[in-house]
Amino acid sequence: MAKVYFTREITPEAMLRLYDALGVELPGKVAVKVHSGEVGNQNFIRPDFMKPMVDKVHGTIVECNTAYEGKRNTTEAHWDTMKLHGWTDIADVDIMDEDGEIELTVNGGKRIQKNYVGKNMANYDSLLVLSHFKGHPMGGFGGALKNISIGLASSHGKAYIHGAGVPEEIWTAEHNSFLESMADAAKTILEYFPGKIAFLNVMKNMSVDCDCCAVAEDPAIGDIGILASLDPVALDQACLDLVYASDDPGKPHLLERIESRNGAYTVEVAEEIGVGSREYELVEL
Repeated sequence: MAKVYFTREITPEAMLRLYDALGVELPGKVAVKVHSGEVGNQNFIRPDFMKPMVDKVHGTIVECNTAYEGKRNTTEAHWDTMKLHGWTDIADVDIMDEDGEIELTVNGGKRIQKNYVGKNMANYDSLLVLSHFKGHPMGGFGGALKNISIGLASSHGKAYIHGAGVPEEIWTAEHNSFLESMADAAKTILEYFPGKIAFLNVMKNMSVDCDCCAVAEDPAIGDIGILASLDPVALDQACLDLVYASDDPGKPHLLERIESRNGAYTVEVAEEIGVGSREYELVEL
């Protein structure tokens, strides 16, 4: 059974303790996946919060361009945003699809056969995934699984996942097929870095909207804590369970967003195709 470590303390130091609890030593050159935050978004987790964790693994912050209008949909605009938000002040930054993409094969997936990720992913030996858990306009919620699927996909790859294999149907594909495609894409990343990925989810500033929204609602629910695991399925499931267990008055609003978009389905499919397990042991530190 997967272990998920949890602390109610939301500090950079708490992140370091959770990472240490995982007992993992990420080898070689470490890519650190964050969410750069759309310009105008008030909820994304700031670079100064992430810096000690990035420093600990001597990591390079990685992102990929988006597939929709905004300040991150071209490499030039994305670099401007990374500088504006302060990411380039705390570590080396790599827009991984700046020079193209590589194609990964989905083995035993449910919906898509390929996943297209930033070309520069080939330059890394291991991956640290720092995710901001919150709602999402399409996925219902964003956590570890979304951060390694949509998050690591190239601009074209994002359209491919959203369109369930047909990039032209980015906004019109059948909804559950999009959720299945995210789970499929996540599987390719676990296979690309076998045993060389660690995941942390930060449950603060939890709006119903994603950090990709320039105009986002303020947080719907009070901060809960930070969680860490080597299993992204267990990790996202634990976060969902903590939302359901909360007695915060804003809980119904966040749950309405998650449930109306069938958000838990992504986690269910990910378990079904072997990405991880929804059964876990929660260890509170």
